[in-house]
This record gives sequence, structure tokens and C-alpha cells, in this order.
Amino acid sequence: MILSMTGYGAAQTTDEGVAYAVEARTVNHRYLKINLKLPEQLQFAEAELESLVRKRIARGSVNLTIRARSQTAAALRPLDMSAVQAYVDQLTQARLPANVQPTIDLAAVALLPGVTESAEVDEESRRRLAEALTQVSDRALSALTAMRRDEGRALSDDLADAVGQIRAEVAAIAERAPKVVQEYFERLRTRVATLLKAAELELQADALMREVAIYAERCDISEEISRIHSHLDQFVELCARGEQVGRTLDFLAQELLREANTIGSKSNDVGIARGVVQIKGLVDRLKEQVQNVE
Repeated sequence: MILSMTGYGAAQTTDEGVAYAVEARTVNHRYLKINLKLPEQLQFAEAELESLVRKRIARGSVNLTIRARSQTAAALRPLDMSAVQAYVDQLTQARLPANVQPTIDLAAVALLPGVTESAEVDEESRRRLAEALTQVSDRALSALTAMRRDEGRALSDDLADAVGQIRAEVAAIAERAPKVVQEYFERLRTRVATLLKAAELELQADALMREVAIYAERCDISEEISRIHSHLDQFVELCARGEQVGRTLDFLAQELLREANTIGSKSNDVGIARGVVQIKGLVDRLKEQVQNVE
């Protein structure tokens, strides 16, 4: 089953009085793009988390956000009061319009660079915390994958419906194609007979048949129809496989559009032209949907 590139997953864990919340979001992207948002004190785990994402996701724009919140007083990080005072001094010296009184949000000041003192963490504690963050992130990515799989089922159903409609249009065109040659033959024979009758001349039958044969060869679309069926069969097979097939599906959609355009240029028939328009509309629908397939 194919996977959608759009999804969301979340997970939480607690370690030594600190609660960690992980959110993973993915949206469409041509390649794999990873954006990690970690608190400053957790950035040492960035390499492990990026490696985890690459193992779980092959294509799409991935945003992995981790938030940390202290649950106990012991887990609180100390503030550098000199840095706080320096920020306050600078803010109070700012030039403001007359009659405007400055208001300083100390909570916002505490988030400024250099205000919070990073607690010393030994190598063993970092290793253990990185492992805990990897595990909780893996759970968030599992939830994300489940949502992407559900979205993929809906995508697969819609793609299968469009493929079925394309097959129906192609079948109608294939049935119509031989009649186009026969109708051309009848029109040409009638027209030539009228002209020759007025001129009191006769036309040999083989000359007329040669002209019809040239027309039949020029508007033959059997190869294009065969290739469309082949592309559709491969399209369905890839959707069933569901292993990072988005780019291949997009290529096949382009090839389907190419064959439809060729049929339209070869066939001088209103009925076939209408069928080609319908096929091109359905292929555009395929192209739009496969943009969201991993």
C-alpha cells in the first residue's frame, strides 16, 4: 500500500523530572527534507534523531519538534541573574514614544540567549537521554506512519478509480478507431465518385484503396493504446507495492499524457478527440494525487 507524504504523530515521555513532548509532521516535498527543532540543551541528540528520521521516512518535508518542561523544582535550570539584569537595563534604556511606559515580561527575558544556565551533563547522562529521546521520537514517527498509511489508502482508492476511468475511455477509443477508417473510405469514395461523374471519368479501385491505406497508417493508434495499457498495468502494480513509488508514478503519469496527446494529434475524429480530452483530465488528476505519494 502506498504512503501519503502528509501526516502527524506525537508522543510523550518523562525523564528525571522533565517531561518531553515530541511532534512529527510531514508535508509534500520532492526529496527528503528534515527540520529538527530542539531545545538548546538537547541539541547533542540531533545526529541520532536525524538518523532515525532517515530510517523511517524516505520522501517528504519532515518537521520533528521536541519540547521539554520541568516538572520538579530540582529539574529547574538556574538563571544567570547578571544576564537578566543586562537585558533589563538595555530594555529600559530603549527610546520609546512620549507617554509610553515600558513593560518587561520576565518570563520572555528568561528565554533569551545566555539567561538560562545549562546544567552540566556528563557523557553517560547524554547517552541515556539521547536514547530516551530516540525512543519517544520513534513512537511519534510510528503514529505519523500510521496516519500516512491511512491517507495512502484513500489516495490508492482515488488513483484506482481514475485508472479505471482511463481504461474505459481507452476501450471506447479502441472500438471507435476502425470505424474512423471505414467512414473515411466511404466519404472519400462518395466525394471522388461525384467529382468523376461530373468530369465523365473513371477511377481505378486500387488507387482509392492506396489512399485509404495511407490514411489508415497515418492515423493508426494501436501502438499508443497498447502503451497506455502497459503504463496503467505498471501504475496499478506500483500502487500495490507501495515502496517509495511516488516519483515513478509521476513519471508514468507524464508518459500517459504523452500517449494521449499523440492519439489526439493522429486521429481526425470528433469522438476520439472527446475521449482524449477525458483521458487528459483524468491523467491530470493522477498527476495531482501522486505528488502526495512517498
